[in-house]
Amino acid sequence: MNEQSCIREGKCVLGIEFGSTRIKAVLVDMQGQVVAVGGHTWSDRLENGIWSYSLEAVHDGLRACYADLKQEVRKKYGITLTQLQGMGVSAMMHGYLAFDRDMNLLTPFRTWRNTITGQAASELTELFSFNIPQRWSIAHLHQAVLNQEAHVPQIAGITTLAGYVHRLLTGENVLGVGDAAGVFPVDSSVMDYHADMLARYDQLVADRHFPWHLRELLPGILRAGDSAGSLTQEGALFLDPEGDLCPGVTFCPPEGDAGTGMVATNSVLKKTGNVSAGTSVFAMIVLEKTLERLHTEIDMVTTPDGLPVAMVHCNTCTSDLNAWVGLFHDFACAIGNQISMDELYSTLFNAALQGDGDTGRLTAFNYYSGEPVTGTDCGVPLFARAPDAKMSLSNFMRTHIYASLATLSLGMKILTEQENVSIDCIYAHGGLFRTPVVGQSILAAALRTPVTVMKTATEGGAWGMALLALYQVAGKGKTLPQWLQEDIFASVPSETLEPRNEDVTGFQAYLRRYSGLLNAEKDAAQALL
Repeated sequence: MNEQSCIREGKCVLGIEFGSTRIKAVLVDMQGQVVAVGGHTWSDRLENGIWSYSLEAVHDGLRACYADLKQEVRKKYGITLTQLQGMGVSAMMHGYLAFDRDMNLLTPFRTWRNTITGQAASELTELFSFNIPQRWSIAHLHQAVLNQEAHVPQIAGITTLAGYVHRLLTGENVLGVGDAAGVFPVDSSVMDYHADMLARYDQLVADRHFPWHLRELLPGILRAGDSAGSLTQEGALFLDPEGDLCPGVTFCPPEGDAGTGMVATNSVLKKTGNVSAGTSVFAMIVLEKTLERLHTEIDMVTTPDGLPVAMVHCNTCTSDLNAWVGLFHDFACAIGNQISMDELYSTLFNAALQGDGDTGRLTAFNYYSGEPVTGTDCGVPLFARAPDAKMSLSNFMRTHIYASLATLSLGMKILTEQENVSIDCIYAHGGLFRTPVVGQSILAAALRTPVTVMKTATEGGAWGMALLALYQVAGKGKTLPQWLQEDIFASVPSETLEPRNEDVTGFQAYLRRYSGLLNAEKDAAQALL
């Protein structure tokens, strides 16, 4: 079936993902091939010390993204999009959206980027003997309890951004198990929230006499392949105000961007992992067994079908790098060179390959907020060099790419050196790998592991979400790993790079210097913020 027939007969599946800076929609056929793409650019705002997006921005962004996709379909195929076979929504994980019984938002959306829940995260980690990161929903809820915020007794439900949009379109208050694992710890053996931990929490806050028990506030949990409702008439009109989209589209469970990244890179089998590098960077490693010790730098989540996953999450990756590229673009324009951003990125990234392995003693911190892996509660971008450092364009660019991956490397060392986690291969995707070889080779050196980039890597999490929606309607009784391997990735071209010894040695030298300057970064943040 060609693309026109696929669209006309409603045999396409749609995935939408809310990223930190872009909302993206990917329409695929029944073989998972991309038919059309739409997008909308947005950004968070720092208001009263809280990183947030308004619900109006969520609503407007969702409709604008779908409208862009719809226009792309009309432009490419001369067809108005009216029917879909399946659909799914994903978004940046974690954070805090609290609603009353009438679905009124009780406090502005607190995103994953905030590092304001340190007291709650520490208390809950001790209570559960299980790491609770600051960005998890339960940490935000408990910090609101500790702060005695007025909205807490009014809460009827909390959810993630993906869960909110899914409910907006379907009326169903559910999450995929991977996203749910960032709300409250999940017991993979029963595919539900840890019952003992729920009971401990209710006991912890019993003297506050809230009119709820914690389980009553949490969304239901579904696995990949489960039906998660269908597009309502109201949801269809909300998504497509022109009224062309028919209701009744079946939905898969909403997932977080970590889960869609695993699917988009075919890294849902044990001993595989993926790195997603964009505004934030995180590694997801599917475990053979649970970790032996508690590590506050490592999050325990799951694959979309429920296998335990160790997650190393860093709040900032490319933001500072992008800012420097923007400065070079301004300079190019100032001297009359109207270079495109794609060409500029390619030029600067390839220059990094010519830099010294240790970056010539240049060092950078890319922090826009705190980084729990390195114990920093707040952060500012910082660039430092010794007076005799080798200041060159190639070393400068290599330094900032190193900085984008340094905190991730420190977190991954815990898994490989302290827990002896075995990793066969890392699959990489995201904007850092758009320029061939550069980011991939540096990541291989940073993690001392072979890194594979697939031809589909630039499609990202929205494509991964579309695949989960496709699996829900066409999985044919196969497990998610079987279906991905046999039906989607069997013939996808890929390239694997082994870590080069000289790159590994250079990155480790940089990392020692970086670790030695952490106190300077903390002092700079205190002075400037």
